Amino acid sequence: MKVLKYIDVEPTKEAPGVAKYEVITAADGAPNFCMRVIEVQPGSSTPSHAHPWEHEVFVVSGRGVLVGEAGGTEIDKGSVIFIAPDENHCLVNKGNDPLRFVCLIPIITEPET
Repeated sequence: MKVLKYIDVEPTKEAPGVAKYEVITAADGAPNFCMRVIEVQPGSSTPSHAHPWEHEVFVVSGRGVLVGEAGGTEIDKGSVIFIAPDENHCLVNKGNDPLRFVCLIPIITEPET
């Protein structure tokens, strides 16, 4: 088992005003999923991107907009989001406080060359 505070993990900078905390990874022995906590500062957004895997998001605090191919949808504390594979998306902080969310994605292993 592993128990920790996400804030004790060294974050990586995803974009200006965006910090990613990888709290559970393959290095922890997790064979299937990676858990990340993302913090987006007011006025910032995650990079717009798509990838071949799904992911699930739970908004812990703040408010913002999920921007996808069909437009934008308001999100706030308690929102649950499913993003399908290959769907272009980003999350924009539209509030005065950090937008904080938990993101689950499959652990991606690189094919051996």
